[in-house]
Amino acid sequence: MRLTHMRIVAHLLLVCLAAAALLAHAQPQAPAAGALAQHLVGSAQPERLIESFGGALERRLPHRVVRKGEHTSALPSAAGEIAFTYAHEGTRRNVDDYLANQRVTGLLAIKDDTVVLERYRHGHNAGSRFLSASMAKSIVGLLVGVALHEGHIRSIDDLAKVYVPALSGNPYGETSIRHLLQMSSGIDFAERYDGRDDLVALIQNTIGQQSAGGAAVLVPYGKRRVDAGKVFYYSSADTQALGLVLRGATGVPVADYFGTRIWQPMGAQDDASFLIDAAGQEATFAFLHATLRDFGRLGRLLANGGAARGKQVIPPAWLQEATEGSQPHMQPFVASSYFGYGYHFWTFPGAKRRFALIGVRGQVIFVDPELRLVLVQTAAWKTPGDRAARAELLALWRGLVEHYGSW
Repeated sequence: MRLTHMRIVAHLLLVCLAAAALLAHAQPQAPAAGALAQHLVGSAQPERLIESFGGALERRLPHRVVRKGEHTSALPSAAGEIAFTYAHEGTRRNVDDYLANQRVTGLLAIKDDTVVLERYRHGHNAGSRFLSASMAKSIVGLLVGVALHEGHIRSIDDLAKVYVPALSGNPYGETSIRHLLQMSSGIDFAERYDGRDDLVALIQNTIGQQSAGGAAVLVPYGKRRVDAGKVFYYSSADTQALGLVLRGATGVPVADYFGTRIWQPMGAQDDASFLIDAAGQEATFAFLHATLRDFGRLGRLLANGGAARGKQVIPPAWLQEATEGSQPHMQPFVASSYFGYGYHFWTFPGAKRRFALIGVRGQVIFVDPELRLVLVQTAAWKTPGDRAARAELLALWRGLVEHYGSW
């Protein structure tokens, strides 16, 4: 079974709905089992979405801090904001038009290491913290490459159980790291978006802390629908399995490994955080919080080939491989109705290499490494698979690319 792009967006949406539901029941401890699922679909009021995609969940739910380092990488701003237009629905529009049309909370563009556009809306500012949603998945893909380079992971063709013995006998334990990275595990993980599906259970059992956490959250998924490596099927459980692999392989929490291997070397200005389950395992499939500028620094790191502050942070060969869909079922217009997929990165169609980190309701980091160009957006779209919002976002990105180069 192949997901269309709309179903992918719908899947990502549920993460947001869960966030809104958790906020509605927010307490330092988890909400009662079952209550979360009952409120998933109906709790996406606009004001709740803006709160949830800000720092509300981080303030109210258990999390592990990703520590910044001693040195912050400069991110200077240009003398004046870039002025460009983009074509959409038969008209030429500018950034003010875009912001008037869309529920954007933060918008940032970086060209050649310099901020050329920075806007905040709906009460947010440079100190505000934003939920990554599934942009966090791409970070997991980067960390697997770092762990492989450092020898913590011997091969991405190793089965997950090599690093997570608790998954022995479970289909996730019998799935290779490569196929998890490609969202091609073939494991039955229902995503019907009806408030009673497997994603709801995953959210409840991780940040809702309705299970023992750790490997226990994946135990219910005991059936493989198709052979691994054959079909792209977007599944947050695949990413959670990779988070467990990283913890088992490196011997340290994912947040700590991320902090020392990427966040600190790239020169983050502020701490970040991951929400955690009852075992202290990070919910790596969605729940990272950070500031807009630090998401921008991450994008700049990727635009610069994985290098920051004179040091290679991400192995360049891994970054290249991760941001290309090498298999037939990973190609644009095949993995989805538009994007392709690499190792937890979305890939744009076209001859030029461009890639993206994408989270539900408008969270994106778009990267054009040839132009050293980055666009970061945080948002709270009213509907999860907002076709109009997505179309205008892609038009805005194309206009920005064409301002500096060619599409």
